[in-house]
Amino acid sequence: MNAPSDPTPADPAPDWSLAPEGWHWSAQDADGRWYWYRTEPVPGIGGGVWRSNSRNQQYAAAGRPNPDWFESLRRRPGTEQASGPDGPPRPAGPDSSP
Repeated sequence: MNAPSDPTPADPAPDWSLAPEGWHWSAQDADGRWYWYRTEPVPGIGGGVWRSNSRNQQYAAAGRPNPDWFESLRRRPGTEQASGPDGPPRPAGPDSSP
């Protein structure tokens, strides 16, 4: 029988109503701390943390340590096609304008 190593459910992500305007990502590090991100973060080289430019990350909440931190990255609902700081993404290719 395969029993989970920790039967306690993971901490829920912070409520998006608390996120700064324009910050469309959240993720939890292995130590349990949640952060908001203005740009999509990437896993840290050493593991256990998400990384983004320091101006693009902001502390959001404390939680329990999360061994499944790598699965915590979330995008703000309704922002799948969100614009970047320079407006909507431009199409790639020879016919796209500069």
